Amino acid sequence: MSSESEIPPSSSTAAPEETGEKISKKAAKKEAAKLEKLRRRQEQDEATRKTASMSLEENEEFSSNYGDVTLNELQSTADPKAGKWREAVEGKDWTDVSDLVEEMVESEVLIRGRVHINRPTSSKLGFLILRESGSTVQCVVRQSEKTKVGANMVKYSEQLSRESFVDVIGVVVLPKEPLTGTTQQVEIQVRKVYCINKALAKLPLSVEDAARSEADIEKSLQTEKPAARVNQDTRLNHRVLDLRTPANQAIFRLQCQVENSFREKLIFKDFVGIHTPKLMAGSSEGGSAVFRLEYKGQPACLAQSPQLHKQMAICGDLRRVFEVGPVFRAEDSFTHRHLCEFVGLDVEMEIRKHYSEIMDLVDELFVFIFTSLNEKCKKELEAVRKQYPFEPLKFLPKTLRLTFEEGVQMLKEAGVEVDPLGDLNTESERKLGQLVLEKYNTEFYILHRYPKAVRPFYTMTCADNPLYSNSFDVFIRGEEIISGAQRVHIPEILEQRAGEFGIDVKTISTYIDSFRYGAPPHGGFGVGLERVVMLFCGLNNIRKTSLFPRDPQRLAP
Repeated sequence: MSSESEIPPSSSTAAPEETGEKISKKAAKKEAAKLEKLRRRQEQDEATRKTASMSLEENEEFSSNYGDVTLNELQSTADPKAGKWREAVEGKDWTDVSDLVEEMVESEVLIRGRVHINRPTSSKLGFLILRESGSTVQCVVRQSEKTKVGANMVKYSEQLSRESFVDVIGVVVLPKEPLTGTTQQVEIQVRKVYCINKALAKLPLSVEDAARSEADIEKSLQTEKPAARVNQDTRLNHRVLDLRTPANQAIFRLQCQVENSFREKLIFKDFVGIHTPKLMAGSSEGGSAVFRLEYKGQPACLAQSPQLHKQMAICGDLRRVFEVGPVFRAEDSFTHRHLCEFVGLDVEMEIRKHYSEIMDLVDELFVFIFTSLNEKCKKELEAVRKQYPFEPLKFLPKTLRLTFEEGVQMLKEAGVEVDPLGDLNTESERKLGQLVLEKYNTEFYILHRYPKAVRPFYTMTCADNPLYSNSFDVFIRGEEIISGAQRVHIPEILEQRAGEFGIDVKTISTYIDSFRYGAPPHGGFGVGLERVVMLFCGLNNIRKTSLFPRDPQRLAP
C-alpha cells in the first residue's frame, strides 16, 4: 500500500503564489478597461456639450440666415422687420439668373429661382442648382464660421424639394473648372437661403426629364439608369410643369415675337388694330364646323373667324385693319396641325387695282417676321433646337409666287395626279413643298388663283376664268399657314353665293347690308399664330406651340 507522499500532485492544483499573481493581472486589466470606458464616455459627453453649445450659438447667431418665409411676410407687408427674410432682402435688388456673369465675381447678389437639382454631398456641403426661366446657376452651401453658414443651414438646404421657389443671397465666384450642368459659368457661394414656396416632394413629372431631347433619351437607354420619356398627354395634363422646360420657355417667347413683329409692321403701314365679336348669330365661313350655343333664347355660335366683321370695318372706312384674337373651329380633326381654338392673325385692306397688293403685303410682312425672329431670338431658337433639332427656315428676300395651275403642273410632272379644279390634300401640299424647295431653294412660297369651288362664298371670281378665284394660300415647309383672297363686295353676288353654300342669308343680313351703303374693293388673309411658330421651328405637333391646347379631346387644363 502506497504512502501519501508517493501520490503525485494533481495537475490542476496551482501554487498559492501563482494563483494570486493571475488574479492580480486579471483585476488590473478589468480596471484598465473600466477606466478607458469612463474616459470615452467623458469625451463623448464633452463632445455632446460642445455640439450643444455650438448649436445654441448657431441658433442664436446663424438661424436668421435661412428658413421658410412666413405668410405675414408674403402678404406684401410694409414692415421691413416682419421676419428674417424681409430683413435680409430689405434694400436689395434681385438679379436675374441669366445676368450672372464673370464680371460680377466678388459681388453679393440676391437671386430667386426654382430648385432644379438638389445635390447634398455631406453634412457640411451641398449644391443647389437654381433655375429661372430656363437659365440655371450652381449655388454652393458650405458650412463655415466665417460666412455664418452653420450645419443646420446645410441640413435645411438639403430638404428643399425640387421646383420649390427660393431666394438666395450669396457671393458670385468663378469655379476652378468650367461648369457643364448649368447655363451660367459662375457659381454662388451661399450666405443666406429662404424658401418662398415649397413644391410637393413627389411631382407628376420631372422638368429635367421633360427637357431631354430624343437623342439624349436614346443615348441614356444604353446606360444603367435610362432617362424617362415624358409623353405628350402627360405633358399636357400637367402643362404648368411642362411649360418650365427651356424649350417651352423659348417657344412662347418666339410666339410673342411673331405677334409683336406682326403688329409693328402693320402699324408702320398705317393699319388699325380692331377687336371683333366672337358671338355670332350665323356662321362666318359656312358649313357645320361651328360651336353652337344658346344666346339669351336665340341660336348663336362662336366665330370661325373675324372675316365678316373685319370686312364691315373696311366698309366703315377704316381702310386697313388687323386683329389678333381667338378663332373657333368645331372640326373633328385629329391631326398634328389642327386645333379647335387657336390665335388668329387677321388682316383686311382696301384694294386699289389688283388683289396682288394683298400678296405684296404678305411677302413684306412675313419676310420681316422671319428676319426679326432670326435676328432678335437667337437664344430662344437655340433653346428649341437643343431639344427639338431643326434646320433654319429657307426663305427668299422676294417671296416666290406660283399659280395653282403651275403647282398642279409641277405635281403632274413629278407623277402626282391631282384634280385641277379641286383642292390639294395634305400629301400633295407636302410633295409640292419638296418640289419647290428643290427647284427654287425656298420653304416659303405663295400659291394663288385657286379654283373657285374650293374657296369660301365671299371670294371674288377671276376676271379671265370663272372657274378660278382671286385667292391664295401660303406655305411653310410644305404645310399651309395662310389663306387669303379678294372679297366679293357686291351684295347681290354675296346673297347668291351664300345660298349656294347653304347659309341662311337672314343670319348674315347685317353683313350683306353693309355693302349696300357703298363698299370699296378689298381683301385680306388669316393665319394661325401657333402654326407659324410650329413650322418655323420645324416642330412635329401644333400642341407644342399652344399654351393650353383645345382639340376635339381636350378641354383642360
